Amino acid sequence: MKSLFLKRQAEPTQFVHTAQWPCFGLVVQGAKRLQLGTETYDYAAGDYVLVSLDLPMSSCIVEASEAEPHLGMGLAIDPQHLKDVLGRFGQGGGHGQAHGPAHPQLPERGVVVAKASADLLDATLRLLRLLDRPQDIPVMAPLLEQEVLYRLLVGPYGARLRQIALAESPSNKVAKAISWLRSNYASPLRIEDLADRVGMSESSLHHNFKTVTAMTPMQYQKQLRLHEARRLMLVERLDVGSAGYAVGYQSPSQFSREYARLYGQPPIRDVGSARGPVLGGEARVAG
Repeated sequence: MKSLFLKRQAEPTQFVHTAQWPCFGLVVQGAKRLQLGTETYDYAAGDYVLVSLDLPMSSCIVEASEAEPHLGMGLAIDPQHLKDVLGRFGQGGGHGQAHGPAHPQLPERGVVVAKASADLLDATLRLLRLLDRPQDIPVMAPLLEQEVLYRLLVGPYGARLRQIALAESPSNKVAKAISWLRSNYASPLRIEDLADRVGMSESSLHHNFKTVTAMTPMQYQKQLRLHEARRLMLVERLDVGSAGYAVGYQSPSQFSREYARLYGQPPIRDVGSARGPVLGGEARVAG
């Protein structure tokens, strides 16, 4: 199951900076912490995190031991699968909160932590049990993934997923802006051009973007650039100057200054202490 990710960790970890996919993540044992901009989200056993669009985030495991390791799972959310499930609501499916609004609602933060319902836990457990019956995966996995999405959509925070799928909603336009930024992070950013591209005024884009991501478009672009620069230095073994230039920085001193502000130390020192596993720039699934 390509969209399913499992995590086991026997000790707490330092913060890992990642480009987070839209996903559903559940903690089975232990505890984890996420940071989005200046905001912190803690979740433990029985809690889930729902990320509704691509976000540069930091995460760490805060509760784990050899006796009681951190156990978690994550499910990447495929936008087309989400639209397929939403499409059935107008065909007699769904109930109550599941029905989308007649008019776009105000946007909400793109990440939320909540207690998993019994129905959501049941659907997730049945999905995980397919790992013991691989012959059932081709037929049953798509159906159970759809059930998990359905449980998320009809849950208390389903609107955060529905708003991304509504073509004219502010959240959907923010998602389009994010998609453009992810593909063009190394290019100079003019807010007025980005606003025109997604069909919003500059003030509306700035307000709605920060509401959804906890960052301004400029701050979002900066984090994308710095995450990618770190990946280039760690994985591609680029030197500091080349990595900064590759992600759009013209000034080495500005690059080093902003890098140290995000990662806590200058690039050379940070990369020297982090050689080994890929810690930055790689998209991951929370769990």
